[in-house]
Amino acid sequence: MRIITADEVAAALPWHALVDRLALTFRDGVESPPRHHHAMHRPDGEATMLLMPAWERAGYIGVKMVNVFPQNAEHGLPAIAGVYLLSEGAHGRPLACLDGSELTRRRTAAASALAARELARQDAESLLVVGTGKLAPMVVEAHAAVRPIRRVRIWGRNPEKARRLAAHYADRFDSEAVEDLESAVREADVISCVTLSNAPLVRGEWLAPGAHLDLIGAFRPSMRESDAECLRRGEVFVDTYAGARGEAGDLLQALDEGAFAFDDIRAELAELVRGEKPGRSADDAITVFKSVGASLEDLAAAIEVWEQLESRR
Repeated sequence: MRIITADEVAAALPWHALVDRLALTFRDGVESPPRHHHAMHRPDGEATMLLMPAWERAGYIGVKMVNVFPQNAEHGLPAIAGVYLLSEGAHGRPLACLDGSELTRRRTAAASALAARELARQDAESLLVVGTGKLAPMVVEAHAAVRPIRRVRIWGRNPEKARRLAAHYADRFDSEAVEDLESAVREADVISCVTLSNAPLVRGEWLAPGAHLDLIGAFRPSMRESDAECLRRGEVFVDTYAGARGEAGDLLQALDEGAFAFDDIRAELAELVRGEKPGRSADDAITVFKSVGASLEDLAAAIEVWEQLESRR
């Protein structure tokens, strides 16, 4: 069995190829049972173990184990760590063990980029990233691969981290850190939230006509990055209906407040890429994409890594 490092995963997943692979896999579908979601009570706070299996009907088999430790930020460590086991489908033999953290970051950003390719305005050129963790640079790269991004703004609770990230992209974009989140949201074509927040950060009243709001970070019912007004004003799309109903805190909390209903969801990502349901209704419509992650995305990314590396042998 081959061990595939984080650097190898990154090198094998150029953004256009990964976004296209995700689109193909969402279109064709895989078998993907609900993920196992286990809360772990640790001495320094609550952590989460995720187990995410998926398999093609006549092809690859995979499972990811991820540990999510939000408290790692206090130690300068990534919040997410994990591994992915990919097996062949004919006899179930393991092929490779891949670095799950890099795989997760890249497939998460690529899924949001795929949604933006379907939903964001064609001329969207300004991106606001809310959050400064390991996923933040991924969404800059991924969104720039599908839209003509020229202006990047970074907001984070730690202004110094936001400044460092903005400086990293200064040679490629008009890139700056911002401290006034409201003004930054009002000026952005695409807003991508990549935090582990338990309280709304983005307010619906701030969203400009034509904006696309990408909600990535909140993957548990207790987490939330947007208020209910974002959903009331926006046309809401999700990565999967099952994930939205089970874990999307932004939606579930707005539902509890009586400000949202699951019938308000316009489509899941598979329906968009198959052309079964339309995307944004007009250039001045506000679109909202809420994702919690799906095992389909991990399997697609792992297959792309494996086939890219095998083709180079």
